[in-house]
Amino acid sequence: MNNKLILCGLLLTATAYLPAQQRATINLHADQGIHVIPKEIYGQFAEHLGTCIYGGLWVGESSQLPNIKGYRTDVFNALKALKVPVLRWPGGCFADEYHWMDGIGPRHQRPKMVNTNWGGTIEDNSFGTNEFLDLCEMLGCEPYISGNVGSGSVEELAKWVEYMTSEGDSPMARLRRQNGRDKAWKVKYIGVGNESWGCGGNMRPEYYADLYRRYATYCRNYDGNRLFKVASGASDYDYNWTKVLMQQVGSRMQGLSLHYYTVAGWHGSKGAATRFSTKDYYWTIGKCREIEEVIRRHCAIMDQYDPKKRIALMLDEWGTWWDEEEGTVRGHLYQQNSMRDAFVASTTLDIFHKFTDRLKMANIAQIVNVLQSMILTNPQGGMVLTPTYYVFKMYNVHQDATYLPLDISCTQMPVRDGRTVPLLSATASKDQAGKIHLSLSNIDATEEQLISVNLSGMRVKSVSGEVLTSANLTDHNTFEQPDAVKPAVFNGAKLAKETLTVKMPPASIVTLCLQ
Repeated sequence: MNNKLILCGLLLTATAYLPAQQRATINLHADQGIHVIPKEIYGQFAEHLGTCIYGGLWVGESSQLPNIKGYRTDVFNALKALKVPVLRWPGGCFADEYHWMDGIGPRHQRPKMVNTNWGGTIEDNSFGTNEFLDLCEMLGCEPYISGNVGSGSVEELAKWVEYMTSEGDSPMARLRRQNGRDKAWKVKYIGVGNESWGCGGNMRPEYYADLYRRYATYCRNYDGNRLFKVASGASDYDYNWTKVLMQQVGSRMQGLSLHYYTVAGWHGSKGAATRFSTKDYYWTIGKCREIEEVIRRHCAIMDQYDPKKRIALMLDEWGTWWDEEEGTVRGHLYQQNSMRDAFVASTTLDIFHKFTDRLKMANIAQIVNVLQSMILTNPQGGMVLTPTYYVFKMYNVHQDATYLPLDISCTQMPVRDGRTVPLLSATASKDQAGKIHLSLSNIDATEEQLISVNLSGMRVKSVSGEVLTSANLTDHNTFEQPDAVKPAVFNGAKLAKETLTVKMPPASIVTLCLQ
């Protein structure tokens, strides 16, 4: 055999074993930070849906499972570690059929109802206003109440606000005291209806705008409590809804909601949470990244009518939506959570940080056992922390920190429907102690990234971090293998003068601390 052919063959063989590598650059502008990332961007959402409340958050004081005043101990501790800033409740679609007085008083006397939105499950109302607000108080998070506009009355919502926040000798305050709570709660956020264009009443925006003005009028401020009133806003691409509400409600609302789900549709179904191809994965990232253009266009409409940005955009439902897991109750929306979901979370949070001059809250759907949840539980007492949970925990360093703009140059991946996806996503912030945190997502499913970060003008003496990655994008945590996907110490970042070089594994998420 020709010696040149042998040499060529050896070189080809050696090359095949070399790891493939993408290259990217980031210019970090540490001197251009203006806007603070509100901690409420990391908000959560709990609906009376499936086992989110019952078996997820709440088991009752008489349960054999370890609990703190009826709240599952393991779940409570996991949420405490997550630093949940705000929790939205009781829905969702359930909110517009929920009558709050059914959920107060002695639990054994509370009336039952059929949850017609979610599987026809019997709701026993054992978790109600007192249980929710006490939980928020224990977690140290702000409650966000969704009021019933679809099937409720103005009087009902007005009395609910009084029950929760009045300190005086008013009828509803006296009722609260009879139910064991003397001191009023502090409740800041009140949502006037939910998805009023759909399950909340199938309304036209003009009709809802008038209803909002009426209902919001009677949501009073009691005894130093100041309500932040949120109007039921649009679903993803419905820009007319935002326009009508800005025209007809305007400054009567402090916030306007928006919902956006990353949902696939090419299979004739939403697709399985843990069975998907690499092509499906890239399409999902492309779909989740569309939220940037959706936010931008809604913000542009709001800017026309509110140039001083006094009305906040509240993206109070977002996340992935896959088919329910086989063998689970139809209508309970129980789905697994893989590394793909982790990338949807990190990429979406990176985008949110860009818009915090207008975007003041976001609530991922949902907190336990439903859709893109933080936690999965089973009735026997097992608990699983999902890859999405770990992203939120790695990212909580950005809460209330100053957003630092950055420029990214990286490879783009073409995906179906004509989209392209950048293979690197990133965000940065500076906290009150002066530490800079840089979060990076290597979207590339098969190749590592070598990232050069320009730190010009910054005095950085040390770098540390952690990484979330796994062998396969479909990897996820189960009750049998709860630690299949979890963060680890990251040693792939090196400082050299004013340059930080980061070597990221394929399909990995990293958060670095620069000091």
